[in-house]
Amino acid sequence: MRLTVLRTQDAATRTYLGSPSIVRLPDGGLLATHDYFGPGAPRNHEREEHLSSVYRSRDDGRTWTSFTHIAGAFWSSLFVLDGAVYLLGTSQQYGSIVIRRSVDGGNTWTFPADERHGLLFRGGPFWQPPNYHCAPTPVLVHGDRIYRAFEDCTPCEWGTGFQSCVVSARLGGDLLDAANWRMSGKTRFCRDWVPAEWGALTSPGVLEGNVVAAPSGELWNILRLHSAPLPNKAVILGVADDGGTQHFLRWIELPGGLSKFTIRRDPRSGRYVTLSNAVDDTPGVRRFVQERNLSPRHRLSLCDSDDLITWTRRAMVIEDDSGLPEEEAMRRTGFQYADWVFDGEDIVALVRTATDGAHSPHNANQITFHRVAGFRRLIGL
Repeated sequence: MRLTVLRTQDAATRTYLGSPSIVRLPDGGLLATHDYFGPGAPRNHEREEHLSSVYRSRDDGRTWTSFTHIAGAFWSSLFVLDGAVYLLGTSQQYGSIVIRRSVDGGNTWTFPADERHGLLFRGGPFWQPPNYHCAPTPVLVHGDRIYRAFEDCTPCEWGTGFQSCVVSARLGGDLLDAANWRMSGKTRFCRDWVPAEWGALTSPGVLEGNVVAAPSGELWNILRLHSAPLPNKAVILGVADDGGTQHFLRWIELPGGLSKFTIRRDPRSGRYVTLSNAVDDTPGVRRFVQERNLSPRHRLSLCDSDDLITWTRRAMVIEDDSGLPEEEAMRRTGFQYADWVFDGEDIVALVRTATDGAHSPHNANQITFHRVAGFRRLIGL
């Protein structure tokens, strides 16, 4: 398993590493961020996790430098627009929706002090609603608008509390000005969306959506479906072009749909690509899901689709190579929450990695960089 480690965190600190995001800068460098969670993680005045770190590589990911930190930035996505780099996410665990801008490659950032400077949608204090949640999923530029998926976790109960929403803004305006943004209506998972034969689901809900343009040009929000004990399911919500509403379209089989995934469209071939924790629906996997209320994350696979509905698992890009038996590897390793971008003929990815003494497969002790060489060849192009 070839990887480059950006950061290792000793599990004894009870601080774990999460929410990796990566982007290619206009000057050719790579910029990366991640945050910290767990009982030992840095806390703010509400005793909530809120800190992110920023890294840069000037040699295509072979080496990395940690060069600054950002307080009040959590679950955040990097993206580049009009020569500036932005960081869009929440202010803390279940916080406000905030955006920052850097015009010097990530060295310095604006501060979201108020609605004119990046505070887009206020969250409630101390888990009072709204409680905004997300993950580093893509920021989509489509037509004359920019879109990003969030959730409001109200009541703040993991799974069942999530209400999906999309925030969007018209291009050309100041993205730090909340007046230029709108939020869709909020959509909670409905049991009627999925077949009765699935049986009872544990804490069902939709979260960590990907706003993508379908082949028809329609906007879809493809969301992780927490369908335990069943793996590999996802839900598609339709999104109005103006970002004002969402509506249920269908559920799909998506390899790794029980964990966070990132979907992007290859600009050359038009195919949709994801890196996900695809698993086989076996008795061992179902036991793991029932015990832990999450899917195994010891393998990361490259999958693709030409229509966002039918997905094919193409290649294993990261897996545990320690020689552990399968079920033991599930319980001790995780390669998860991959954020990635196309990079010529390759994919470059940042991964939340649990290995070599991690507290658990969920509570990662490393942030690692990976290059998937020749991804188009792997998907048969």
